[in-house]
Amino acid sequence: MSLQVEKLENNMARLTIEVAAEELEKAIESAYQKNKGKISLPGFRKGKAPRRMLEQMYGKEIFYEDAANELIPDAYEAAYDECGEEIVSSPKIDVVQLEAGKPFIFTAEVALKPEAVLGQYKGIKVDKVDAEVTEEEITAEIDREREKNSRTVDVTDRAIREGDIATIDFEGFVDGEAFEGGKGSDYPLTIGSHTFIPGFEEELIGAEAGQEKEVNVTFPEDYQAAELAGKPAVFKCVVKRLQEKQLPELDDDFVGEVSEESDTVEEYRTEIRNKLADRKTAEAKNAKEESVIDAIIANAQMEIPEPMIETQQRQMVQEYAQRMQSQGISIEQYMQFTGMTREMLLEQVKPQVLKRIQSRLVLEAVAEAENIEVTEEEVNEELKKMGEAYQMEIDKVEEFLGENGRTQVKEDIRVRKAAELVVENAVEE
Repeated sequence: MSLQVEKLENNMARLTIEVAAEELEKAIESAYQKNKGKISLPGFRKGKAPRRMLEQMYGKEIFYEDAANELIPDAYEAAYDECGEEIVSSPKIDVVQLEAGKPFIFTAEVALKPEAVLGQYKGIKVDKVDAEVTEEEITAEIDREREKNSRTVDVTDRAIREGDIATIDFEGFVDGEAFEGGKGSDYPLTIGSHTFIPGFEEELIGAEAGQEKEVNVTFPEDYQAAELAGKPAVFKCVVKRLQEKQLPELDDDFVGEVSEESDTVEEYRTEIRNKLADRKTAEAKNAKEESVIDAIIANAQMEIPEPMIETQQRQMVQEYAQRMQSQGISIEQYMQFTGMTREMLLEQVKPQVLKRIQSRLVLEAVAEAENIEVTEEEVNEELKKMGEAYQMEIDKVEEFLGENGRTQVKEDIRVRKAAELVVENAVEE
């Protein structure tokens, strides 16, 4: 394999990758062996036709696409390692030459990691954040704890109201016809959660367990399924079960169940006050750090290539989909119920992605400007914390991360130190 790197504008680069003709021939032969059993040719039993005959009948390019798909991943990975550039996007592949007997040539257009040119990063002025705890906040926190310790009970003597959990069967119709994805069984719907199409949950209020209910809603104009967007729909629902949450009484018995530090309600309120004070102090610290970094970003100059942003957008949406899946909901179901599309999700996370990239770039620049270093002891301590969090021995953590992972941990610590430095040097007003 040979490689040429061409720097482009806006922190982009084009890698021109050439694979030897011999390697292409091996890939074409491999593609023939994998596919010959699927191809019929008169006069030959299936899977027995010679490659030369298949190429004559269907064209010599018949196996080119599969051969290219076999070669590109390994060739690109080798070019990635060899090029010496820090690539921060998925490659845009373009085949330049693909012909038996000649080298296979393709290009990969990629984004390169940009550098931030710092402006002022010390002495940043920020507003002081109030961390005082109020009695109302203490009561609200206790109520949340009561909510967590509530029990769900069946309701048979009243109709659905806000906050109830209604287990329903439903089927949706538009213009009298059932539509794809509009049917469900035994779905536990919390009224007021805004999980379904706007208006759906409100329409169920007043229905009782065992009752059939027609819900009339209109799909949003920007609904992800174009054939349903803006159209009125009727959902035929059956309320199979109705449940409500019952909160425990706030008394000394409740305190004894939820707290290891307090025995009485009065002691519990003091405990909660102290925990809230710690939390608000931490939140104030985070808010200060965010304000400082926002100011440093505003003072800096950097040119972030769009493919870098797009790659991290896709990663963030994928992470979100995995979290949804762990809760038993596929991303497709989520989009169906909310009217979101994948493009809308990508656009929704873009500001967060951009802020994440900008923050990382300026803090790396600060670490460089301040010659911040990280010791091996600090890395080992971080790995130890990771091991404790995942209940793994430190050697297993190191084995899992590998050398690249250890380097990343070291860089993360360095960036964290840079954040601490700029916050310490900020001025509260």
